[in-house]
Amino acid sequence: MSIEFGRKGFRLLVFQHVVAEHLGRFKPLFEQDGAIVTTVEFDRDDDIPSLSEFDGLWVLGGPMQVWEEREHPWLTAEKAAIREAVAQRKMPYFGLCLGHQLLADALGGTVGPSEAPEVGVLPVDLTEAGKRSPIFSGLEPTLVCTQGHGAEVKRPPAGAAILAQSPDCKVQALQVNANAFSLQFHSELTLEMVDACLEIPAYKNDFEAMLGADGIDSFRRDVDANSNSHDQIARVVYDNWFNAVAQTAG
Repeated sequence: MSIEFGRKGFRLLVFQHVVAEHLGRFKPLFEQDGAIVTTVEFDRDDDIPSLSEFDGLWVLGGPMQVWEEREHPWLTAEKAAIREAVAQRKMPYFGLCLGHQLLADALGGTVGPSEAPEVGVLPVDLTEAGKRSPIFSGLEPTLVCTQGHGAEVKRPPAGAAILAQSPDCKVQALQVNANAFSLQFHSELTLEMVDACLEIPAYKNDFEAMLGADGIDSFRRDVDANSNSHDQIARVVYDNWFNAVAQTAG
């Protein structure tokens, strides 16, 4: 399959699970570059269109877990679409949080509850593979990022490279072949998105249980205080993703 990777007119398919977790910091970057973004909103029962109509796939976060197919039957079709996109079509892929876990699960890895859930603005360290990976080119070996997850990748898919880790989560970022990248941590979340997530009972209950009411206020302040650095990380990762997948086109 031959793909034109000029950013203007790039046909991006986005899998979105809840309205509070959208492209966030990446949205204006796609808009400025003239990409054509189509969003599948699973919480509104959208159907998945033919992947042949798109040049790349981004999968976002959400409060559900990858193993909750009974509660969220669309997860089965979503995982099948991710397998088709990444393994069969070799489409450029980027996953965030749940999208990171879904990539691992769809390609034969294992995802389960975290022994130590992470919520807050916390450091993430690049592995040696991460320091060499094009997705983190130009960034420091330790990144301060927003975290909010109670599940994690326990076993990556065969052949995947672990690009980043933290003391409580050994698989903070993945690369699968040259076309697929994913992050457990968030580089897209703004303070407005964090506040919207706190309106979702599943998130609010978990965050309060882990942080307490005072801890949530501190979390919000930390997200706000790190807004500029998060903008920078998002911009660099966005450019790096386009540069990396452009090299695989043909």
